[in-house]
Amino acid sequence: MPRIMTYNVHRCVGMDGKLDLARVARVIAQIKPDIVALQELDVGRPRTGGVDQAHALAELLGMKFHFNAALRVEEERYGDAILAAAPMRLVKAGPLPGSNAVRGLEPRGALWVKIEIGGGELDVINTHLGLVPHEQRAQAAALVSADWMGDEACTDPAVLVGDFNATPHHAAFRRIGARLRDAQAAVRRRRFATFPSRLPMLTIDHVFVSRSGWFRWDLSPRSLRPTIWAIQPTPRIPGDPCVGGASSRFRCSVSPRPDRPQRRSRARSTTSGR
Repeated sequence: MPRIMTYNVHRCVGMDGKLDLARVARVIAQIKPDIVALQELDVGRPRTGGVDQAHALAELLGMKFHFNAALRVEEERYGDAILAAAPMRLVKAGPLPGSNAVRGLEPRGALWVKIEIGGGELDVINTHLGLVPHEQRAQAAALVSADWMGDEACTDPAVLVGDFNATPHHAAFRRIGARLRDAQAAVRRRRFATFPSRLPMLTIDHVFVSRSGWFRWDLSPRSLRPTIWAIQPTPRIPGDPCVGGASSRFRCSVSPRPDRPQRRSRARSTTSGR
């Protein structure tokens, strides 16, 4: 059963203001995931030393990767990545609908790969939704449409994961939840908050699983808190288009549903949110 992790790394700058890719890699390695969905990575941007962060993290972790640039400014790129220990192939990488009603919004995208797991393939889509509700609704609709999760090439089991900037009360979340299962809600009476980092109050990072998927959820609010506080991003800086103070880690184990219903098992938690 593969372990899936989602993590908004906020260009690998911690709450202490320090840029440290090796520190982020150590936190990921501590959780020992098979698949990692990362958001807010810089590639070739002067503000982070011109480093290809997706490639660098994959190299430090000994994993393969695919990257999708949601934002391009000349040679600079900024976006999301999927890292995996197993062989994988890119299915699609592209933009999600934006909004013409609000100027200056950060462009958003999604990344879809198929990863070889247990003799079959697991479809994984990583995304990072916008901040404006009507923009989020359009992006959620696109993700469950024939362009992404609704594509006949997206076979069970499938996972949609990332930073959705939306709580379960938002329309965007409900739109996706009508099609897919919220992994955390399926095994927990109360969802664990993921934002903001220092005092989490909202759940905006999610793992959605196709309804034929069978999974186990591992989550602990305390086991990695000191480490989390050491590496999380700084609060939002006025004028900075990036979402500050938001980075999370979840681990969700997914496999095809067994032929006969079985009781879900809960291993002792070793993973934490923001």
